[in-house]
Amino acid sequence: MTESVTETTTQSGPGATAPALPAQPLATPSGATRADGGPGPLDGPEAAVILEQARAMVDPELRSAVDALPRAMRRVARYHFGWEHADGTPAAGNAGKAIRPALVLAAAAALGGPRAQAGAVRAAAAVELVHNFTLLHDDVMDRDTTRRHRPTAWTVFGDTDAILAGDALQAVALRLLAEDPHPASAAAAARLAACVVELCEGQQADTALERRGPSEVGLDEVLVMAEAKTGALLGCACALGGLYAGAAAADVEALDAFGREAGLAFQLIDDVIGIWGDPSRTGKPAGADLAARKKSLPVVAALTSGTPAAAELAALYAVPYEGGDLEPTVLAVERAGGRDWAQVQASERMARAMQELSRAIPDPEAAGGLLSLAEFVTRRST
Repeated sequence: MTESVTETTTQSGPGATAPALPAQPLATPSGATRADGGPGPLDGPEAAVILEQARAMVDPELRSAVDALPRAMRRVARYHFGWEHADGTPAAGNAGKAIRPALVLAAAAALGGPRAQAGAVRAAAAVELVHNFTLLHDDVMDRDTTRRHRPTAWTVFGDTDAILAGDALQAVALRLLAEDPHPASAAAAARLAACVVELCEGQQADTALERRGPSEVGLDEVLVMAEAKTGALLGCACALGGLYAGAAAADVEALDAFGREAGLAFQLIDDVIGIWGDPSRTGKPAGADLAARKKSLPVVAALTSGTPAAAELAALYAVPYEGGDLEPTVLAVERAGGRDWAQVQASERMARAMQELSRAIPDPEAAGGLLSLAEFVTRRST
């Protein structure tokens, strides 16, 4: 696993320095330690095992749900998940890391053991279906042309079919919960539906912010938008795992808060990678957010820093990108403190996430799977 791009610090402003059960439930195995021998979250390779186990448990439910769709929408969905090529022939593509279903299963295991985890597979699949509904729609709205190292669904099948496939995935997700005989399914369905509304609110705010000038966007409102777009579903995933484990209401809310804070840390690092990441690892063109003049978190932190570089960046962002070298824009964001601020904020959000998790699951060993996943999503290399 690569080194973290975050560093713990107390500074926070821009410019600061910086479905069979698997052999083990998706939580830290008894006595597990970090790579350095100390207590705490497992290292990167162990987190990858947790994700692989989650994918193995959830994939059959996902495939069954997608295969029940009408042919046209099924074709788009199967392509989007990486199971088929555009011509309908089988593919062994990348269906994503399964972070959200892994959080559902890890939370259920932490509070209810293997039996609760096994019972939460439908809920985990529902969360993954909702996540992919948002991806299909976001790609259309953002006009992103690449996802998971290949053309996005809308570029292959058109806007209409991609949107309708996303709509169908959302409906199937809620149907999975509605048909689930588990006692927690009704509460889970209501919570997931409320989360979808929040996701839509976050996306609407995001698109509205993009229509405003570079000097008209505040950092606080962008953080609120990012929590709704990214943190809400990670929080919901953790909360659903708690519901399926029969956890107390206070513990479910603490799990939701843990997921939201970890999700915001995830978004901060994702935005950093969107500017400084390696396309061979990210599957997206380098600097795509800057070319689109997107007001990502590092960019807004830079724009609001009050530095000379902020004024330079604002001037660059005031002009539509028409090709050419993005390096001056990248350097302006960095000199204005956007990169350092995002890394510091990601570290602080993770610290808050750990506090919330300890409220719901005081035993670090029991919380190991969730800790590992939270560490994993913020330990990605640029």
